[in-house]
Amino acid sequence: MRLRKPVLAATLLALACASPCFAESSAPIPVNNPQPQQNAYIDLLALISGHCKTLKVAGRTLACKTVAYAHGDKGRVNFAVAVDDPADANHVVSFSGENGKRADDNSYELPVDRMLLNSKDRPKVDGLPVPAEQVSRGVCRQTGNFAARKVNDVTCSATDSEGRTYELLFVSDGKPVSVRRIRQSAPSIQDPFK
Repeated sequence: MRLRKPVLAATLLALACASPCFAESSAPIPVNNPQPQQNAYIDLLALISGHCKTLKVAGRTLACKTVAYAHGDKGRVNFAVAVDDPADANHVVSFSGENGKRADDNSYELPVDRMLLNSKDRPKVDGLPVPAEQVSRGVCRQTGNFAARKVNDVTCSATDSEGRTYELLFVSDGKPVSVRRIRQSAPSIQDPFK
């Protein structure tokens, strides 16, 4: 089974509904590059349970429902944040980049080169909104280890080409991370550690 970015957003939202948070309603953020990235498929998805201590999107403080690490088959990584926005069930913000590196077994750093902004107002593909890409510079840091199913926290900060800032501090609740590998050669989703 091949998962496209819109399906990732739908998955995040479905899983996020189990943990209620509150946030102010927000208007869409204008973007300078509304064209979606094409032909990207998710091959590894890790859902991290916990809570946002900080989520700031273009100067607005929001709450989130969950965070997921999504690795694409072409090497792109997203830390996708399902925003708790009562006015928009499709509100997802992703810190996206390539060439992430592990300093050791318990730390990972991802250079961020774009923000992916999704909302109910975005154009749809297969019935799901496609995120707008906003050129950005920043970094995400994760402490913990997916193989051990333990992530302590995820911190991200980025500034887009329009000068808007994005910030995340997500702290795990200590529950094991749910990691799934999606095989493209066969129609299945597997736990890579079993």
